[in-house]
Amino acid sequence: MQIHLAKSAGFCFGVRRAIKIARGLAAARKTVCMLGDLVHNETVIQELEAAGIRKIKRLGAHCNGRLLIRAHGASRRTLTLARRHGYTVVDATCPMVREIHRIVRSMDRQGRRVIVIGDRRHDEVLGIIGQIATRAVIIDHAEHIPWQALRRVRKAAIVVQSTQNLDRVLPIVERLQKRIRDLRFFNTICQPTRMKQEEIKILPLQNDAMLIIGSRTSANTKRLYEISKALNPRTHWIQSPEELKPRWFGGMRALGITAGASTPETTTRAVIARVRALTKQIRINNSK
Repeated sequence: MQIHLAKSAGFCFGVRRAIKIARGLAAARKTVCMLGDLVHNETVIQELEAAGIRKIKRLGAHCNGRLLIRAHGASRRTLTLARRHGYTVVDATCPMVREIHRIVRSMDRQGRRVIVIGDRRHDEVLGIIGQIATRAVIIDHAEHIPWQALRRVRKAAIVVQSTQNLDRVLPIVERLQKRIRDLRFFNTICQPTRMKQEEIKILPLQNDAMLIIGSRTSANTKRLYEISKALNPRTHWIQSPEELKPRWFGGMRALGITAGASTPETTTRAVIARVRALTKQIRINNSK
């Protein structure tokens, strides 16, 4: 069986940068806390905790040291409160997410109502809307546009959660353009996400089945799975090699694999090794 691994599989620039910052602080034996998960991958978080970085859920849990802001970013209020609590803030926010923050603040100063297309409870979206005091509008689907909240809006600006699917974003933008006279649209889907989604629109058509590797908490992994599943029903979303099922590989000639932006290369290699072991066993059993 042939295995085709996507070129874009695994860590994006922002995740790699955040992990490098965290490991550097741990290596320097600094006292470090991370507010929530630095990135959305359980294996990475376990490794960072093993290195001595403490995870906290709220700012009141003071650790007398540095507070690491996750790659998804945080609200301005969170950063202010952190400093009031005495933390030294180390910002590991992805530069591409920081650019979204800059756009949102700029548009708000111009008097435009900020509209965010994204998952309303996702860490990145919460950080984006937390850049301004004015209440932003969050839209997660073309069928869920809150027209009542937008009925008097004449000037607005749209930004997009960096890991969204452009095919789902554009229908929302088109509907808003028909109702809001002065509307600016910023396609803030990041380049790594675009590359991953371009590949995932091809690989499922070229392979008998697909494996998508990544955490269930990862928004970009979820998007890859959704796109692949729509193109190839034999698409499976796993977090580790232990989740692989031998029955998935019977009679298969070609398998496509990709991994979310927070998935370590070690996990992907382990999955591939397990796939090869399973398919070898299937061949042995079939030859008996």
